[in-house]
Order: sequence, then C-alpha cells, then structure tokens
Amino acid sequence: MKGRLIIFSAPSGSGKSTIVQYLMKEHPELNLAFSISCTSRAPRGTEKNGVEYFFLTPEEFKEKISKDEFLEYEEVYQDRFYGTLKSQVENQADKGENVVFDVDVKGGCNIKKFYGDRALSIFVQPPSIEELRRRLNGRGTDAPEVIEQRLAKASYELTFASKFDHVVVNDDLEKAEAETLKLIEEFLAK
Repeated sequence: MKGRLIIFSAPSGSGKSTIVQYLMKEHPELNLAFSISCTSRAPRGTEKNGVEYFFLTPEEFKEKISKDEFLEYEEVYQDRFYGTLKSQVENQADKGENVVFDVDVKGGCNIKKFYGDRALSIFVQPPSIEELRRRLNGRGTDAPEVIEQRLAKASYELTFASKFDHVVVNDDLEKAEAETLKLIEEFLAK
C-alpha cells in the first residue's frame, strides 16, 4: 500500500522535533520515515549522500529547480539551497513508508497544497510567545539578539497556523505527543 504524507511545521522552540522523534522512536507501527531532502551545502561529519541529504552542487540544484522537480525549496543564503524532490517523496511512498516532513511554514503549506488529502499537516504551536522566549533562553544555545530574531520570526510563522489541518498546542509535552499520535493514527486509518 502506498504511504501517506505527514507535514510538521512550527516556530523554533515549539517542541516539534521532540514530538516527531517521540513518534518515530516509540511508534514503529506507524512506519514513519523522514523525507530525505536535498542541499547544496557540503556533507558535515559522518553525513552520507542519500541518508541525511542528497548533496548537490548549486548548479545541479538550480537545474532541478528549472525542471520543476522540487515540491518545495528555499535558498537560505547565496547558493545554499535546501529542498524536497517530488521523485524522492514518491519513491518513499511507493515503498509504503509514511513520509514525514519537518519543514518551515511556507514549505508545509506548499506540500499540503500539492498533495491535498494525501497529506496531513500539523502545526505545533507554543502556548505563548513568552513561553517560547523562556524555552529559547533555557536552551542556552543562542545569543540574545538571535533569540529576538527567532521570536520575531515565530510571530510571523504563527500567522500561518490556520492554514494547517490541525494545530497542536504544546503546553504539556505528553499531552501534545498523545494528541499528535491520535491525529496520525486517525489519518492513516482513513
């Protein structure tokens, strides 16, 4: 049976990655597999082509853009691209994998628009901007000005929540994980 598509988007610090990791680790019966994206950056550390990413040159990436081969892509910096190939998603779905996308809000909206009912889109929302500030400060990984940039971006990203099939407010992690699990189980049972 062909796999389905599950899209996750959220502002940084909302707990999206934690929820996705929980689902993938604790619920193998869901047969979830990350979409393998492309990037034009060089591999880091032990990253392997076709595992973490497909590594392309900026020229190869631009050629695939011109041929409309991407579901979504973004040029983060000059010649630094990230994107999702339509063919890769179909290959994974054809193997029966339920493909998980962990993408920004615009990418999430584009993927949902392309696949329609074949995709479930979930927006993970922090309880408030104040709580998001507390979480980002608590990480201790970003300078104050970076945190302010992330909060400004989060305010913008929150305006996209209504474009998603479901909004999961992560004010209690276990509750948010259980709610997300239920949404996915119901979607896969359709």
